[in-house]
Amino acid sequence: MSGMQHDQRERPGDGAWRKSTYSNPSGNCVEVAEAADGSVAVRNSRDPQGSVIFYTRPEIDAFIRGAKAGEFDYLTG
Repeated sequence: MSGMQHDQRERPGDGAWRKSTYSNPSGNCVEVAEAADGSVAVRNSRDPQGSVIFYTRPEIDAFIRGAKAGEFDYLTG
């Protein structure tokens, strides 16, 4: 994506990250945490030192509402 810049926000601490209880035993899951600025950080649970993507609260709200409504069901299974 052109114009995209590396995010310099502080990563949440190790104890801040949460993952779904629906995660499978092999660890194929994403984890979320609240960042210091109030945004929501997302990372791959299998690579905790890897990249972190930050989303605004409205962005996460829209995604969760869509997931609950089944809009992404075609991506599972």
